Amino acid sequence: MDLLELLRKRGVDGDVDFLREALRVLMDAIMDAEVSARIGAEHGERSPDRLTHRNGYRSRAWDTRVGTMELRIPKLREGSYFPSLLEPRRRSEKALLAVIQQAYVEGVSTRRVDDLVKALGCEGISKSQVSRICGELDRVVDSFLDRPLDGGPYCYLWLDALSQKVREEGRIVNVSVAVATAVNAEGRREIIGMDVGTSEEGAFWLAFLRSLSARGLSGVELVISDAHRGLTDAIATVFAGASWQRCRTHFMTNLLTRVPRSAQPWVATMVRTIYQQPSPQEVHSQFEKVVEQLAERFPQASSMLAEDGADVLAFTGFPGAHWKQVWSNNPQERLNKEIRRRTDVVGIFPNRPAVRRLIGAVLAEQHDEWAVGRRYLTPGVTTKQEALQEAPLTQSAAA
Repeated sequence: MDLLELLRKRGVDGDVDFLREALRVLMDAIMDAEVSARIGAEHGERSPDRLTHRNGYRSRAWDTRVGTMELRIPKLREGSYFPSLLEPRRRSEKALLAVIQQAYVEGVSTRRVDDLVKALGCEGISKSQVSRICGELDRVVDSFLDRPLDGGPYCYLWLDALSQKVREEGRIVNVSVAVATAVNAEGRREIIGMDVGTSEEGAFWLAFLRSLSARGLSGVELVISDAHRGLTDAIATVFAGASWQRCRTHFMTNLLTRVPRSAQPWVATMVRTIYQQPSPQEVHSQFEKVVEQLAERFPQASSMLAEDGADVLAFTGFPGAHWKQVWSNNPQERLNKEIRRRTDVVGIFPNRPAVRRLIGAVLAEQHDEWAVGRRYLTPGVTTKQEALQEAPLTQSAAA
């Protein structure tokens, strides 16, 4: 039977052992020919043109479509030799590393990555190897998180923190991951920073916000966050003169704790009507009505809503075509859900750099999607002054 026909037949039959052995024989022949050309003489041949001699072999694993095989690469007494056909292996290695890294970013645990590698036809990979491979993401993440913030002014800024479990000194502790999102001068959302700290204390937030300012964050006029004392004090210190808006999600959660569970859906619906009004004036009018309605049955909730009214309705001081969009479409909460979806698979991180690596990679991925997606706000209208100038035109068009 013709040799090519034999190879086709055995390949169609799926005889992996035969294909692997045939590939090994072929590689040995190619390497022997290349070494002979490099030396200037065949194996055991005496020649005046000989440059050096063979000096044994070194083993190297080769991942192929028919599995992992061991190659015996010839060594030279002088100089070095590397098979030319292994150059594609270098590319395949990069592709394999990219798959493992992407699997890690997508939330696949290090234990499950071993099964993924085996499914690709390669040998298993240990958890320590996966960790070293994923460590290569640090360069990309550091470049993203340390980049200059030159897309300002950043009029609107969202701040929030998530809790993650980390092993430290033989015990499991909770750490805080601060994430900052802003809208740049082009009306596009940007993830401008992330940091990992021991807790949400004021010193941590102050250092984080100052690092953002040092990288170029400027023009902040409205900051949206929860009412954590350390965070609000840091905001007042670093962004003096900026307005502060209490996060709608966090405020609603705190408000509902002051009413019975059976009445929480009704109260939540009532409060949402405040933010569904078409103009700032109607928002304030509906706010007063809701406070009065809640006072009859739930005085504690009504009192809390009335006391925090200035902070809850701060966004109405930014009129224009997008004043409502700044409040109703909170990018931070959806971003937090995406982060938790990836980190829940990991469960407990081995250390803080691992937290920064995974969440930083997720943020970089989301940032790229925002960069090519639709604008978050109207281009050229991103500051309060510009919004005030646009407000009369918007109201006339609505009329």
